[in-house]
Amino acid sequence: MCGIAGVRQFESTGVSTDVLRAMAAALQHRGPDDSGTWSEGGVGFAHTRLSIIDLAASRQPMESVDGRWVLVFNGEIFNYRQLREELDYPFHTNGDTETILAGVSIHGLDFVNELVGQFALALFDRATGSVHLVRDRLGVLPLYYSLKPDSLVFGSEVKALLAASPNRPDVDLASLDAYLSARSVASPHTLFAGVSKLPPGHRAEFSADGSVVLTRYWQLPPPDDDGAWNEQRVVDEVDRAVTSAVESALVADVPVGSYLSGGIDSSLIVAKAAALRPGRTLHTFAAGFGDPRHDELGWARRVSEIVGSEHHAVQVDAEDFERLWPKLTWHRDAPMSEPADIAVFRLAEAARQHVRVVLSGEGGDELFAGYPKYRAAAVMSAAARLPAGVRAGAAGLVERRLPERYARQRIALRVWGARTPSEQYRTWFAPFTASERRALLAGLPGRPLGGEGVGRDPIREMLVHDLGSWLPDNLLERGDRMSMAASLELRPPLLDHRLVELAFRIPSSYKVRDGNTKWALKAVARRSLPSEIVDRRKVGFRVPLDSWFRSGLRDSMWDRLTGTDSFVAQTLDRQAIRSLLERHESGKFDESSRIWTLMSLEVWHETFFRVPQTTRVD
Repeated sequence: MCGIAGVRQFESTGVSTDVLRAMAAALQHRGPDDSGTWSEGGVGFAHTRLSIIDLAASRQPMESVDGRWVLVFNGEIFNYRQLREELDYPFHTNGDTETILAGVSIHGLDFVNELVGQFALALFDRATGSVHLVRDRLGVLPLYYSLKPDSLVFGSEVKALLAASPNRPDVDLASLDAYLSARSVASPHTLFAGVSKLPPGHRAEFSADGSVVLTRYWQLPPPDDDGAWNEQRVVDEVDRAVTSAVESALVADVPVGSYLSGGIDSSLIVAKAAALRPGRTLHTFAAGFGDPRHDELGWARRVSEIVGSEHHAVQVDAEDFERLWPKLTWHRDAPMSEPADIAVFRLAEAARQHVRVVLSGEGGDELFAGYPKYRAAAVMSAAARLPAGVRAGAAGLVERRLPERYARQRIALRVWGARTPSEQYRTWFAPFTASERRALLAGLPGRPLGGEGVGRDPIREMLVHDLGSWLPDNLLERGDRMSMAASLELRPPLLDHRLVELAFRIPSSYKVRDGNTKWALKAVARRSLPSEIVDRRKVGFRVPLDSWFRSGLRDSMWDRLTGTDSFVAQTLDRQAIRSLLERHESGKFDESSRIWTLMSLEVWHETFFRVPQTTRVD
């Protein structure tokens, strides 16, 4: 993986080399092996490299042989060898970077439709003076930009944009509602005013005059008719697609390992990787939290024994959270969305000692309906026929009285009480309901958070919603930043776009079947793994924050959320925050998810708006 950055001046003819070097320095963790800059007139690119393919060559920025195109590229193109064979081009390297340049030179920008992999790239076209930004279909890799009347600035991470300007942007207060809804902000917005995320599956052309055209180049296919599928065909085709995706993700000139939680997704990936490379050492990595309620290290070890991997385990505790929170917030460029973010970094640290590339299981739940909420989708859709006001009032009255042990029922009540289908989809993972957010924000401006569901297939609608926002803006953003913080490349094979397209052609009845979630993927997993692994109850990557906020993190919680210099206390409703902390401290209610959301926001504000940003926060 790499880091890319650049500047396009619309009203001047020069880009400072010092600025480009500063942007590259801000991204050094993404590419510690090499760096380079290029500038010409009002355009400048910067690149930092983590060498994975064609280790001795493929330096960037790179120019096409005809001199028309200049490229900076972050990612991996898994089918680059096949593409090279089809391109009549005088190649000077053996890597995937020049393959992109060759394809664009011959076929134009539509060549990105041929790429299989994960990528974020920028191209300067000398013929037109335009800069093109392109992000992969699922949003595995990030790309940010800031467009002003006089300039375009872009980069793999927000900190590269900040390095290009002496002025710190303001907090985008209009994005706080989205953050309190999802613990992340969906593209194109961020919590930094004036900084945008290029949406997944999009490309943007910035002309020499500063105008911009945004184009969506990929979207999900419609579902096939139920009659086109049967159980045998579903399992066979998903099996072939998963195998192909894992095989593609193993393309590298360096060692590749895999995360292994002991759940279905990571276990299936590890089993496929081991079968595809028999006789070769496969390193696997798992994390535990010292809490027997949620510890899955034993299951991870069991899968490791089955496939014969060389297994490594790390333990994460409350001290890790306090110590790493500011540093990893700097890497994240945003509030830490999930408590597991810190565990993922600790995993990446351990993995980097043995490999440069690691596979992960993101996407399985969002493709094949793995979360328990998908089982409830049809019931919730039917129950929502009651008037919204009645549902909201009844749900709020009952939910506030349910003690900690009824956590799942509390979430279900919040979902039922949501006023619209789209708000229902968000509420499953939302720390705060719409009414709670309004109370906390106390009149601050917000933005509409999404369209309405139409109700024909609530499972598919929920999957589309999660694939479009929850996955790229939360889980994938977390995966990229926490692995790059350790200079480790992360690859989620289940998000190979060919597998994604297949999954969304398959009717929902093969995803939730006979009351079982993730039916199709579980059926595939049974061909490689014992039923004790496949059919065990889903636990997830859980952290015991409920107890930590009553013990090791208690003082930090109160200081950060109620102190006189607290951004959260000054911006949101102070009394509502204090009531939340008191409810949790009573031990009768578990408010750890909401407290985490507010704490992460506060740590982000401390990191980017109070600490001088000349160097990384350590």
